[in-house]
Amino acid sequence: MPQATISPKFQVVIPKEIRKEVPLVAGQVLQVIAKNGVITLVPDRPLSTLRGFARGLKTEGFRDKKDRV
Repeated sequence: MPQATISPKFQVVIPKEIRKEVPLVAGQVLQVIAKNGVITLVPDRPLSTLRGFARGLKTEGFRDKKDRV
């Protein structure tokens, strides 16, 4: 299992084997989520990359129009 060490400046280097597995680029923004003592790094993606991800999803029957805000 890859490991990383926190530097005195609280910086962490992502291990090479993880960088090969996950398509990251220098300067890319990561969202940092902390929950129950676990830190998760999530690559920030532009909304344009999400276009069409829900194609074919059923949109009827989730809620009544009267329930909409």
